Amino acid sequence: MLLAALLLSIGALSAPSGNAAPQAYALEAEKSRVGFAYRLNGEPMKGHMPVKQADIRIDFADFSKSTIDVVLDVKRARGGVFYATEALRSPSVLHVARYPEIRFRTTWITRRGNGAIVEGLVTIRGITRPLALEAQLFRQKGRPKGDLSQLTVLLTGALNRHDFAASGYRDIVGPKIDLRIIARIRRIGRQP
Repeated sequence: MLLAALLLSIGALSAPSGNAAPQAYALEAEKSRVGFAYRLNGEPMKGHMPVKQADIRIDFADFSKSTIDVVLDVKRARGGVFYATEALRSPSVLHVARYPEIRFRTTWITRRGNGAIVEGLVTIRGITRPLALEAQLFRQKGRPKGDLSQLTVLLTGALNRHDFAASGYRDIVGPKIDLRIIARIRRIGRQP
Protein backbone atom coordinates (compact mmCIF):
# COMPACT_ATOMS: atom_id res chain seq x y z
CA MET A 1 0.00 0.00 0.00
CA LEU A 2 1.34 3.44 -0.85
CA LEU A 3 2.50 5.69 1.98
CA ALA A 4 0.40 8.50 0.55
CA ALA A 5 -2.71 6.33 0.85
CA LEU A 6 -1.95 5.59 4.50
CA LEU A 7 -1.12 9.08 5.68
CA LEU A 8 -2.19 12.69 5.24
CA SER A 9 0.29 15.32 4.05
CA ILE A 10 1.63 18.24 6.04
CA GLY A 11 -0.79 20.56 4.31
CA ALA A 12 -3.61 18.84 6.18
CA LEU A 13 -1.93 19.19 9.56
CA SER A 14 -3.27 21.96 11.75
CA ALA A 15 -0.60 24.22 13.19
CA PRO A 16 -1.15 25.06 16.84
CA SER A 17 -2.38 28.59 17.35
CA GLY A 18 -0.52 31.27 19.25
CA ASN A 19 3.17 31.46 20.00
CA ALA A 20 3.83 27.73 20.48
CA ALA A 21 7.35 26.57 21.27
CA PRO A 22 8.93 23.65 19.45
CA GLN A 23 7.42 20.33 20.56
CA ALA A 24 9.76 17.48 21.56
CA TYR A 25 9.25 14.15 19.80
CA ALA A 26 10.70 10.72 20.55
CA LEU A 27 11.71 8.40 17.75
CA GLU A 28 9.95 5.04 17.65
CA ALA A 29 13.10 3.20 16.54
CA GLU A 30 11.43 -0.18 15.98
CA LYS A 31 9.01 1.43 13.49
CA SER A 32 11.62 3.64 11.79
CA ARG A 33 14.09 2.87 9.02
CA VAL A 34 17.20 4.70 7.81
CA GLY A 35 17.58 3.21 4.38
CA PHE A 36 20.17 3.75 1.68
CA ALA A 37 20.57 2.53 -1.88
CA TYR A 38 23.68 2.17 -4.02
CA ARG A 39 24.98 0.31 -7.06
CA LEU A 40 27.16 -2.77 -6.72
CA ASN A 41 28.60 -3.92 -10.07
CA GLY A 42 25.88 -1.81 -11.68
CA GLU A 43 23.07 -3.61 -9.83
CA PRO A 44 20.84 -1.72 -7.37
CA MET A 45 21.36 -2.68 -3.72
CA LYS A 46 19.68 -1.54 -0.51
CA GLY A 47 20.91 -1.35 3.05
CA HIS A 48 19.89 0.15 6.36
CA MET A 49 21.35 1.54 9.56
CA PRO A 50 19.68 1.83 12.99
CA VAL A 51 19.30 5.08 14.88
CA LYS A 52 21.28 5.18 18.12
CA GLN A 53 19.75 8.40 19.47
CA ALA A 54 17.56 11.23 18.24
CA ASP A 55 16.52 14.66 19.51
CA ILE A 56 13.62 15.98 17.41
CA ARG A 57 11.78 19.26 18.06
CA ILE A 58 9.13 20.56 15.68
CA ASP A 59 7.63 24.06 15.64
CA PHE A 60 4.56 23.89 13.40
CA ALA A 61 4.11 27.66 13.46
CA ASP A 62 7.68 28.33 12.29
CA PHE A 63 9.60 25.37 10.86
CA SER A 64 12.86 27.35 10.98
CA LYS A 65 12.75 26.92 14.78
CA SER A 66 12.57 23.12 14.46
CA THR A 67 15.67 21.02 15.12
CA ILE A 68 16.82 17.48 14.43
CA ASP A 69 19.94 15.85 15.89
CA VAL A 70 20.32 12.18 14.99
CA VAL A 71 23.12 9.67 15.62
CA LEU A 72 23.27 6.44 13.58
CA ASP A 73 24.85 3.20 14.79
CA VAL A 74 27.35 2.35 12.03
CA LYS A 75 28.41 -0.89 13.76
CA ARG A 76 24.95 -2.33 13.07
CA ALA A 77 24.75 -1.16 9.44
CA ARG A 78 23.64 -3.73 6.87
CA GLY A 79 24.61 -3.48 3.20
CA GLY A 80 22.01 -5.89 1.82
CA VAL A 81 24.13 -9.04 1.51
CA PHE A 82 26.85 -10.39 3.81
CA TYR A 83 29.88 -9.46 1.71
CA ALA A 84 28.49 -5.96 1.05
CA THR A 85 27.93 -5.50 4.80
CA GLU A 86 31.51 -6.55 5.56
CA ALA A 87 32.84 -4.17 2.87
CA LEU A 88 30.62 -1.33 4.18
CA ARG A 89 32.08 -1.71 7.69
CA SER A 90 35.68 -2.06 6.49
CA PRO A 91 38.42 0.58 7.00
CA SER A 92 38.24 1.59 3.33
CA VAL A 93 34.54 2.50 3.51
CA LEU A 94 32.92 3.48 6.86
CA HIS A 95 35.74 2.19 9.13
CA VAL A 96 33.41 1.29 12.00
CA ALA A 97 36.25 0.48 14.40
CA ARG A 98 37.37 4.11 14.25
CA TYR A 99 34.10 5.90 13.37
CA PRO A 100 31.21 3.98 14.99
CA GLU A 101 28.64 6.76 14.45
CA ILE A 102 27.21 9.00 11.77
CA ARG A 103 25.62 12.24 12.97
CA PHE A 104 23.20 14.65 11.29
CA ARG A 105 22.30 18.03 12.84
CA THR A 106 19.97 20.55 11.23
CA THR A 107 21.08 24.07 10.46
CA TRP A 108 17.85 25.26 8.82
CA ILE A 109 14.41 23.93 7.90
CA THR A 110 12.28 25.68 5.28
CA ARG A 111 8.69 24.83 4.43
CA ARG A 112 8.23 24.10 0.72
CA GLY A 113 4.81 23.23 -0.67
CA ASN A 114 3.40 20.31 1.31
CA GLY A 115 6.83 19.48 2.69
CA ALA A 116 10.09 21.04 3.74
CA ILE A 117 13.76 21.24 2.90
CA VAL A 118 15.89 20.10 5.83
CA GLU A 119 19.42 21.48 5.65
CA GLY A 120 22.10 20.31 8.01
CA LEU A 121 25.56 18.98 8.62
CA VAL A 122 26.34 15.28 8.34
CA THR A 123 29.49 13.79 9.84
CA ILE A 124 30.77 10.54 8.32
CA ARG A 125 34.27 9.16 9.07
CA GLY A 126 35.04 12.36 10.99
CA ILE A 127 34.34 14.54 7.93
CA THR A 128 31.49 17.06 8.19
CA ARG A 129 29.73 18.37 5.10
CA PRO A 130 26.38 20.06 4.33
CA LEU A 131 23.46 17.85 3.37
CA ALA A 132 19.99 18.87 2.20
CA LEU A 133 17.06 16.48 2.44
CA GLU A 134 13.49 16.77 1.21
CA ALA A 135 10.99 16.12 3.97
CA GLN A 136 7.35 15.24 4.15
CA LEU A 137 5.43 15.04 7.40
CA PHE A 138 2.30 12.93 7.84
CA ARG A 139 -0.22 12.15 10.55
CA GLN A 140 -0.14 8.43 11.19
CA LYS A 141 -3.07 6.39 9.88
CA GLY A 142 -6.13 6.58 12.07
CA ARG A 143 -5.16 9.80 13.85
CA PRO A 144 -7.87 12.51 13.83
CA LYS A 145 -7.38 15.78 11.98
CA GLY A 146 -5.33 18.19 14.06
CA ASP A 147 -3.78 15.41 16.17
CA LEU A 148 -0.01 15.94 15.98
CA SER A 149 0.89 13.43 18.70
CA GLN A 150 2.04 10.66 16.35
CA LEU A 151 3.70 11.54 13.05
CA THR A 152 5.65 9.93 10.25
CA VAL A 153 8.55 11.81 8.63
CA LEU A 154 9.83 10.83 5.19
CA LEU A 155 13.27 12.23 4.30
CA THR A 156 14.92 11.69 0.92
CA GLY A 157 18.18 12.86 -0.61
CA ALA A 158 21.58 11.71 -1.77
CA LEU A 159 25.26 12.10 -1.03
CA ASN A 160 28.56 11.22 -2.66
CA ARG A 161 30.48 8.75 -0.50
CA HIS A 162 33.81 9.98 -1.86
CA ASP A 163 33.16 13.36 -0.17
CA PHE A 164 33.63 11.51 3.14
CA ALA A 165 36.67 9.40 2.15
CA ALA A 166 34.45 6.29 2.10
CA SER A 167 35.95 5.40 -1.27
CA GLY A 168 36.82 1.72 -0.93
CA TYR A 169 35.77 -0.76 -3.64
CA ARG A 170 35.62 2.10 -6.13
CA ASP A 171 35.77 -0.32 -9.07
CA ILE A 172 32.54 -2.12 -8.08
CA VAL A 173 30.55 0.38 -5.95
CA GLY A 174 29.25 3.67 -7.35
CA PRO A 175 29.80 7.00 -5.57
CA LYS A 176 26.14 8.03 -5.18
CA ILE A 177 24.27 6.93 -2.07
CA ASP A 178 20.51 7.56 -2.15
CA LEU A 179 18.85 8.10 1.22
CA ARG A 180 15.28 7.21 2.17
CA ILE A 181 14.50 7.64 5.84
CA ILE A 182 11.12 6.83 7.36
CA ALA A 183 10.88 7.98 10.97
CA ARG A 184 7.86 7.34 13.17
CA ILE A 185 7.78 9.84 16.03
CA ARG A 186 5.52 10.53 19.00
CA ARG A 187 5.21 13.74 20.96
CA ILE A 188 6.77 13.75 24.43
CA GLY A 189 4.61 15.30 27.11
CA ARG A 190 1.59 17.44 26.47
CA GLN A 191 1.18 20.15 23.89
CA PRO A 192 0.80 23.65 25.41
